[in-house]
Amino acid sequence: MTDLTDLDLTAARDGLVAKKFSAVELTSAYLGAIDAAKGLNAYLVTTPEQALAMAAKSDERIANGRARPLEGIPLGIKDLFCTQGVETTAGSKILQGFRPTYESTVTSQLWKAGAVMLGKLNLDEFAMGSSNETSAYGPVISPWRRKGGTEPLVPGGSSGGSAAAVAAHLCVAATGTDTGGSIRQPAAIGGLVGIKPTYGRCSRWGVVAFASSLDQAGPIARSVADCATMLTHMCGHDPKDSTSASQPVPDFGQSVGQSIRGLKIGIPKEYRLDGMPDAIGREWDKGIAWLKEAGAEIVEISLPHTKYALPAYYIVAPAEASSNLARYDGVRYGNRAAGRDLIDTYERTRAEGFGREVRRRIMIGTYVLSAGYYDAYYIKAQKLRTLIAQDFENAFTKVDAILTPATPGPAFPIGSKTSDPLEMYLNDVFTVTVNLAGLPGMSVPSGMTEDGLPLGLQVIARPFEEETMIKVASVIETAAGRIKAPTKWWRS
Repeated sequence: MTDLTDLDLTAARDGLVAKKFSAVELTSAYLGAIDAAKGLNAYLVTTPEQALAMAAKSDERIANGRARPLEGIPLGIKDLFCTQGVETTAGSKILQGFRPTYESTVTSQLWKAGAVMLGKLNLDEFAMGSSNETSAYGPVISPWRRKGGTEPLVPGGSSGGSAAAVAAHLCVAATGTDTGGSIRQPAAIGGLVGIKPTYGRCSRWGVVAFASSLDQAGPIARSVADCATMLTHMCGHDPKDSTSASQPVPDFGQSVGQSIRGLKIGIPKEYRLDGMPDAIGREWDKGIAWLKEAGAEIVEISLPHTKYALPAYYIVAPAEASSNLARYDGVRYGNRAAGRDLIDTYERTRAEGFGREVRRRIMIGTYVLSAGYYDAYYIKAQKLRTLIAQDFENAFTKVDAILTPATPGPAFPIGSKTSDPLEMYLNDVFTVTVNLAGLPGMSVPSGMTEDGLPLGLQVIARPFEEETMIKVASVIETAAGRIKAPTKWWRS
């Protein structure tokens, strides 16, 4: 029989319903795969007893003909989502030992749909990073390697544990969060599909906050269909989240494979950056040709304020992080350092609990919000954000979707960019605009580099038009073919 961990979500769900194998057998196969891949450091916490208990209940429901949409499907959960009774650290020492007494809305909806939790996935600390090297619990190692090479590569970030686990078949699919590209970037360089939905589509309640006006939960999976299915059961209005949109949630899976004939696809000229690798340009041109062959009309568009997106993002996001992370003081939850008095306890707790990148962003955020600099930096960045959103609004009067590269390059070696924060921040150059404008965006695999590493393209749509985005991405997936899973060198 085929290794159960090689089945994607759609195939696993069909096999469970047909009773070709049980949910307990499927879950056990993934737990075994996780044990054999500890060197990747994808999981921070595994929950085998809970997973098997959830799987046993799924088998009962399947036997009784009461299977729910995700019945028995084993998932990995990014350790930014609060899970009741299960340690939630956000990849930081300051939350070590924190076990929430509540469940995030997104994960509770997945469990209501019948999914099984395998454990919590590693991430950049407080989701601040593009390579999963800022985690207090060590970097995640990508399951991908260059042809003939053994050099460890990054899985992308901040949802690097999610991407590595899905690519290495350590879960069927995973949750992620995207503040500036943290789903789309790791999905793209991992040969996976990742969706950042419209801001407000998924509840942020119970998700540890980085930048509240930018954060959005979403799925990472092996195919467009799997991602669409996951998204259907992650979305929905939540009265506990004031930013949650009261929009109806369609069955996104129905959009997979639909025709895009007659759709207008925008190609922003500003995304052809100076110095962009030839491989990225070639993938983009291939994607344009595939969409044209499928009957779409290709339209050149302009997003004139794109060049300001990255600096605006790295003012707005740290400013919000500075405010959000002020709550971590060692008094109410998480780690506490011993101090001479209350102020000294605060200072020691935060100095010991936060890593270098988090401290850097807190300081930047505090600086841009301080008296004398608020108008010069933060207000200007917010004005630019408005202009960026207006650029997209104008473009969407002419086109139905936009196609761009997802990343400026493939996975890079661990440690190769950690000494240069600015170079690391450039990994988000194609993705941050979507968060600043609150739009839906997704990455879909488009091909491989000459040395065997995945590359992806990004599809952007109007607010709450994820169905259009999924249709376009489905065409690219069909034309490009599914990316073959990496060789399981970590099991040797």
